[in-house]
Amino acid sequence: MTNLLFICSRNQWRSPTAENLWRRRAGFEARSAGTSPNACRAIGPADIRWADVIFVMESKHRQRLQAEYSRLLEHKRLHVLDIPDDYR
Repeated sequence: MTNLLFICSRNQWRSPTAENLWRRRAGFEARSAGTSPNACRAIGPADIRWADVIFVMESKHRQRLQAEYSRLLEHKRLHVLDIPDDYR
Protein backbone atom coordinates (compact mmCIF):
# COMPACT_ATOMS: atom_id res chain seq x y z
CA MET A 1 0.00 0.00 0.00
CA THR A 2 1.37 3.43 -0.98
CA ASN A 3 0.33 6.39 1.16
CA LEU A 4 -0.33 9.56 -0.83
CA LEU A 5 -0.65 12.98 0.82
CA PHE A 6 -2.13 15.91 -1.11
CA ILE A 7 -1.60 19.44 0.17
CA CYS A 8 -2.98 22.86 -0.72
CA SER A 9 -3.54 25.99 1.37
CA ARG A 10 -6.94 25.60 2.99
CA ASN A 11 -7.74 21.96 2.22
CA GLN A 12 -10.98 23.10 0.71
CA TRP A 13 -11.00 22.20 -3.01
CA ARG A 14 -7.79 21.02 -4.61
CA SER A 15 -6.30 18.59 -2.12
CA PRO A 16 -9.63 17.00 -1.04
CA THR A 17 -10.48 16.46 -4.72
CA ALA A 18 -7.17 14.69 -5.31
CA GLU A 19 -7.65 12.65 -2.15
CA ASN A 20 -11.09 11.50 -3.31
CA LEU A 21 -9.81 10.53 -6.76
CA TRP A 22 -6.90 8.46 -5.43
CA ARG A 23 -8.72 6.93 -2.48
CA ARG A 24 -10.68 4.73 -4.90
CA ARG A 25 -7.59 3.21 -6.52
CA ALA A 26 -6.34 -0.18 -5.44
CA GLY A 27 -2.97 -0.16 -3.74
CA PHE A 28 -3.19 3.43 -2.48
CA GLU A 29 -4.28 5.20 0.66
CA ALA A 30 -4.87 8.94 0.33
CA ARG A 31 -5.15 11.88 2.70
CA SER A 32 -5.26 15.63 2.25
CA ALA A 33 -4.39 18.64 4.37
CA GLY A 34 -3.72 22.36 4.16
CA THR A 35 -0.78 24.56 5.06
CA SER A 36 -2.92 27.36 6.50
CA PRO A 37 -3.83 27.42 10.19
CA ASN A 38 -7.39 28.05 8.92
CA ALA A 39 -7.41 24.90 6.78
CA CYS A 40 -10.30 22.48 7.08
CA ARG A 41 -7.64 19.96 8.09
CA ALA A 42 -4.22 21.44 8.85
CA ILE A 43 -1.04 19.51 8.06
CA GLY A 44 0.85 18.04 10.99
CA PRO A 45 4.00 15.98 11.60
CA ALA A 46 2.01 12.73 11.75
CA ASP A 47 0.78 13.34 8.18
CA ILE A 48 4.35 13.77 6.91
CA ARG A 49 5.50 10.60 8.70
CA TRP A 50 2.52 8.65 7.29
CA ALA A 51 3.07 9.69 3.66
CA ASP A 52 5.20 7.79 1.17
CA VAL A 53 4.66 10.43 -1.51
CA ILE A 54 3.61 14.04 -0.97
CA PHE A 55 1.95 16.15 -3.67
CA VAL A 56 1.64 19.91 -3.22
CA MET A 57 -0.47 22.07 -5.48
CA GLU A 58 1.98 25.01 -5.74
CA SER A 59 5.63 25.80 -5.02
CA LYS A 60 4.62 27.95 -2.06
CA HIS A 61 3.22 24.85 -0.36
CA ARG A 62 6.55 23.04 -0.81
CA GLN A 63 8.36 26.05 0.68
CA ARG A 64 6.04 26.12 3.70
CA LEU A 65 6.51 22.40 4.29
CA GLN A 66 10.28 22.64 3.98
CA ALA A 67 10.37 25.59 6.39
CA GLU A 68 8.39 23.74 9.04
CA TYR A 69 9.16 20.06 8.46
CA SER A 70 12.56 19.96 6.75
CA ARG A 71 13.84 17.09 8.87
CA LEU A 72 10.76 14.93 8.29
CA LEU A 73 10.92 15.57 4.54
CA GLU A 74 14.53 14.42 4.10
CA HIS A 75 13.67 11.02 2.63
CA LYS A 76 10.21 11.77 1.22
CA ARG A 77 9.26 12.06 -2.42
CA LEU A 78 7.67 15.48 -2.87
CA HIS A 79 6.12 16.70 -6.14
CA VAL A 80 4.74 20.10 -7.12
CA LEU A 81 1.65 19.68 -9.32
CA ASP A 82 1.42 23.36 -10.40
CA ILE A 83 -2.36 23.51 -9.92
CA PRO A 84 -3.28 27.15 -9.17
CA ASP A 85 -6.09 28.18 -6.84
CA ASP A 86 -8.53 29.29 -9.55
CA TYR A 87 -11.73 28.31 -7.75
CA ARG A 88 -14.55 30.62 -6.69
